[in-house]
Amino acid sequence: MRCPGCGSFEDKVVDSRQSEDGTSIRRRRACLACQRRFTTFERLEEVPLTVVKRSGEREPFDRAKVIAGLEAATKSRPVDGAALDELALAVEESARLEGSEVTTEAVGLAVLDRLRDLDVVAAVRFASVYKEFADLADFERELSELTRSSPLTKSTRPKSSGR
Repeated sequence: MRCPGCGSFEDKVVDSRQSEDGTSIRRRRACLACQRRFTTFERLEEVPLTVVKRSGEREPFDRAKVIAGLEAATKSRPVDGAALDELALAVEESARLEGSEVTTEAVGLAVLDRLRDLDVVAAVRFASVYKEFADLADFERELSELTRSSPLTKSTRPKSSGR
């Protein structure tokens, strides 16, 4: 680090502290040439997450788009908005762990997987748009798959009326 007083590159760190929000480290430095003290900040540089669409087009990941899709799927369902925010954040974090690029298919499957645990009806709604259902058989197949892997077991499901 170059001293702002004399331009020397020789300095030592006198004190390091983490910022209140935990996003940076504040370092107090002392120039070994002129003894001047100065402060530097160290921050994590995030690599932007890019989504690769089916067409091959690339665009930056937008958590708001994920939340909008979740809100549409959970409309009139007993799902809290904070839970949707948490779900979208979890999807983004898992995508970042995979690297700097993620496909729309991977994002959709991650959303569907987490939404299934939150609300099965919303998961079917989301899947109908995401997977572009063409007929009733697509709904039946997805519903069968979702209920088979759902945390809801037969013992906790409501009993049918027998009709």
